[in-house]
Amino acid sequence: MARNMGLTRLERQDASWNATQSIAVHHFVSLAINMDDSDVIVTFQTFVAVFSDFLIVAIHTILYERDIYPRDSFLSAKKYNYSVRQSRHPKVCQWITDAVAAVQTELLKGTVDRVALVIYSAQDMPLERFVFDLSRFPFVPKEYHFTPMSRTTDDGENVAVLPRVDLEEQMRATMSRLSTCGSRLKPLPENCTFTLAIELRDNTSPPIGHPQPWIPAQPDLRNTNPEAARNNSRTTPLRSVAAGDMVFETWIEEAKAKLDPA
Repeated sequence: MARNMGLTRLERQDASWNATQSIAVHHFVSLAINMDDSDVIVTFQTFVAVFSDFLIVAIHTILYERDIYPRDSFLSAKKYNYSVRQSRHPKVCQWITDAVAAVQTELLKGTVDRVALVIYSAQDMPLERFVFDLSRFPFVPKEYHFTPMSRTTDDGENVAVLPRVDLEEQMRATMSRLSTCGSRLKPLPENCTFTLAIELRDNTSPPIGHPQPWIPAQPDLRNTNPEAARNNSRTTPLRSVAAGDMVFETWIEEAKAKLDPA
């Protein structure tokens, strides 16, 4: 299977929910790893859960910064010792939670190359992609998902798989970049929709089963031809995270249709 095969969430979300009618009961919690680095026992299940936790906060932040919903429909919250925003509409929160849970399932299988939050115009034209490149995530067979992970230096010294302080600092820095992305991007039109998409690694099979939360995605802003990609979108780097085995990059792609509307 080609690396750039993409899957998208079956149910796309829009801004039609009246987020002022009720308040979500879900609240962000502190980073799951809250012990001294030397005492942490990290399994692959833990590893994926830590990233999934980050992804939930990132999605809420993007929806706020890109004005997908009214700003007064978001609450102030704290995550990674940093002020963030969280939608207070239960249906928005539930959709995000369910979408990230579906991503987490595929991450545990080792099939995911990239995750992207894609924003569409009212005419169904992809305008922006917030990309999380997870191609450097480790692959761990299912039978070892609950086995403690280990990491050593070239000198044979044991080091933390997920160094808590370093990880929190880098995720805080990434959240800071996401929280100011609106100042670096052109405004979006009204009535945009959004969804979550994944791109699969080489030689991996798409998820099967029923009900199926994923469907094949249209190319969106992706293009395997680098020259064509440069002509069709503008990329804004956000930040790289490299804390122990947690290594990923984030960037934003703006479509030509948004930058130069006809």
